[in-house]
Amino acid sequence: MSTKKIIAIMGATGAQGGGLARAIAADKNGGFTARAITRKPDSDKAKALRALGIEVVEGDADDQASLERAFTGAYGVFCVTNFWETFSVDREGAQAIAMARATRKADVQHAVWSTLEDTREWIPISEARMPVLQAKYYVPHFDSKGQIDKVFANEGAPTSYLYVAFYWENFIYFGMQPRRGEDGQLTLSLPLGGAKLPGIAAEDVGKCAYGVFRRGARAVGERFGVAGEILSGDEMATKMGRALGQPVKFADVPFDVWRGLGFPGAEDIGNMFEFQAIVGDEFLQARSPELSRELNPSLQTFDTWLAANARRLPIE
Repeated sequence: MSTKKIIAIMGATGAQGGGLARAIAADKNGGFTARAITRKPDSDKAKALRALGIEVVEGDADDQASLERAFTGAYGVFCVTNFWETFSVDREGAQAIAMARATRKADVQHAVWSTLEDTREWIPISEARMPVLQAKYYVPHFDSKGQIDKVFANEGAPTSYLYVAFYWENFIYFGMQPRRGEDGQLTLSLPLGGAKLPGIAAEDVGKCAYGVFRRGARAVGERFGVAGEILSGDEMATKMGRALGQPVKFADVPFDVWRGLGFPGAEDIGNMFEFQAIVGDEFLQARSPELSRELNPSLQTFDTWLAANARRLPIE
């Protein structure tokens, strides 16, 4: 009978949870084993996890009772939500609350909650320094998570809080790749407002979460901000150009222009970048590559990530 501690993983078929599940499975001599929680245990992604020897269990974030069953017997639970699945703050919040309460009901000893800042704690909504979205948020996909931190603190298992950074995979999947102008020049366009951007490979988020679990009880109540590297727009463009073998320049897009691009979530993301620029060093200091490397010694730099992924950038 295995004496390894079970870590139940929400979002195990996604970026963060999948990275954690694979990190645990790869650590053959570690003291933990992964249990993947998914609504679709027969999906191809779930089957891929089983092929790694990972237990797969059905559970639905919209059904707290199913989570309590899925968490039963687990030492730890990784909790993550996906705002972009529904664009609904209310639904994401309800799912997060269900996770928090289920960890307590199942007598879990350590939860790690993947969260973000509630921007309104830095910039009161009454100031309206950015467009107010959905009547009461600046950055819905940030605020919806940050406002649930208190639920984990008060109603969940002993909890650590994981702050993530900008996924470099956004340059592959989210339409943020460099684009070629009429002159043939590649340009990386982002609304940074002169600020630097903390970034990370999505797979490394899960590996960092594993590092938090390995710290055990001393990590409870602590906040861990993860990033692979913190770079300016010009630095990212230069590194991209080197990896692509052709020059890439950087264009710092005005926030209002970005918000007006019209794609789903454009206003949310525009506000996100403006919030980061307003908060400045405080936002950057909350995400530490040095701490991230302590949690995950194999942490990738942007150059490392580009070496493996530059050819995947959908550049025309």
